[in-house]
Amino acid sequence: MLSAKLLDHFQSPRNVGELPPPAVTVEVTNPACGDILRLSALFEQGRVAQARYKTRGCTASIAIGSALTEWIAGKTIEQLRALKPAVVEEQVGGLIPESKHAAVLAADAVKALLSAYKTD
Repeated sequence: MLSAKLLDHFQSPRNVGELPPPAVTVEVTNPACGDILRLSALFEQGRVAQARYKTRGCTASIAIGSALTEWIAGKTIEQLRALKPAVVEEQVGGLIPESKHAAVLAADAVKALLSAYKTD
């Protein structure tokens, strides 16, 4: 059963879109299911000032992208480094076993974002 929080993020997604440079944008894919998450973040003084996302995937992946952008807003680099899939999953009230890949995809996107941010 899908949680009310997950359905809310799916039906009314927040922060959909992409940020222009100097924002950092990354794209990650789950090769097993084909879901794609594109994540953009604008960093100011070592914190995420704004975040946007685009997703092609299942209900859970769309909802997780929305919840992720809300969660990362205002977070420091250190807080982002500590992100685990379980934290993202909590933001949507939990995931059914078949949808846990969405939280992993979100955590992978944050790792990619941090890697890209370091090289800029």
